[in-house]
Formats: sequence, C-alpha cells, structure tokens
Amino acid sequence: MATPITANAMLAALRREGCDVVEVGNWRTHNRNHVGAWGPVNGVMIHHTVTNGTRRTVNLCRYGYSGLPGPLCHGVITKDGRVHLVGHGRSNHAGLGDDDVLRAVIAERRTPAPNERNTDGNTRFYGFECENWGNGRDPWPAAQLDAIARASAAVCRHHRWNEWSVIGHLEWTNQKIDPRGFSMDWMRDRIRERLR
Repeated sequence: MATPITANAMLAALRREGCDVVEVGNWRTHNRNHVGAWGPVNGVMIHHTVTNGTRRTVNLCRYGYSGLPGPLCHGVITKDGRVHLVGHGRSNHAGLGDDDVLRAVIAERRTPAPNERNTDGNTRFYGFECENWGNGRDPWPAAQLDAIARASAAVCRHHRWNEWSVIGHLEWTNQKIDPRGFSMDWMRDRIRERLR
C-alpha cells in the first residue's frame, strides 16, 4: 500500500519515463475525492475507451457523462502515444471488483479470475483510459502501446512496484472486457523490461 503520488510527482515521473504529456485544464485538482477516499493506492488499471478521436476521447474522460461524472481516469492515452492528464485523485474508472484480486496486486503476483464485486477500485488504483473501440479489430499503434508501458512503468517505478501491480479492467471484474486487442501478460512483459 502506498500514499498516492502528488500531481507534480506524477508529471515528473511520466516525463522521466519518456512520456509525451499533455496537461488538460485543471487536472491537478479535478477529482471525485468528495465522494470517497483515494488511497492507499495499490496498482495501475488499464482500460479502453470505446471511442475514437483525440478531442472526443479526452473530453469524455475529463467530464464523464450522465450517470458517471468525470474524471473517468487519471490519464488518457491516445492513438498518437500522448498521455493526457485529466484528473488527479479519486476518479470513476475501476468501480467494484474482487478483493482476492486486490490482495494479489498488493502481493505483486498473478491475479485470480475475478468472481466478486465487493471492493471499491476507485480508491485503490490509478487509471489509464486508452483510445480504442475495444472491438478486437481497432488497431493499437506502436506509439500507443509504448506509451501504455511507459506510463504504467512510471507509476510503478515511483512506488517501487513490479509489473504485477498493473492489471486490466477485465482482471478486476468479470463485468468488463477491457482492454481488448492485446493481452495484459504481454503488456506486463513490456513493463517488466522497462523497469529493468
């Protein structure tokens, strides 16, 4: 368990890892902290957005939509490989998931298949939403995949976590399929290589 990274430290960590960062509006203070705790944090969660187009995707993740106000993540990773910071603090990205999965993330080991929805992931995880339709056909450009690995590694390096602290939304709850189009084991291999 760890104290959440500060906004300044998040920006610095991403840039040190080689991310092309875009700061969006009041991202440093844009959060959902008034509805619940953020932290202690235990890991990073990767999502796909079911959108296309940078502006549309970033705006959706920043503002949310009826019934789910933003921010919907901490950073939006667009097809061009840029990381758009849209929030800092609690965000509406993870929802309820499995406490057995959380225990595995804390222990930095392979997670079991999720079968319960009994734990608030918005408190415990950083979230990166990645621009993709999530239909298994929309391509994942090399620059975007590289940015996902770099952004995840940046947070892990800051907290001294290993690659098992990074999970996909589908590994948190059996209600989700994201990210679709690459495997999280493949992405964790890339993150592990970066952390070396």
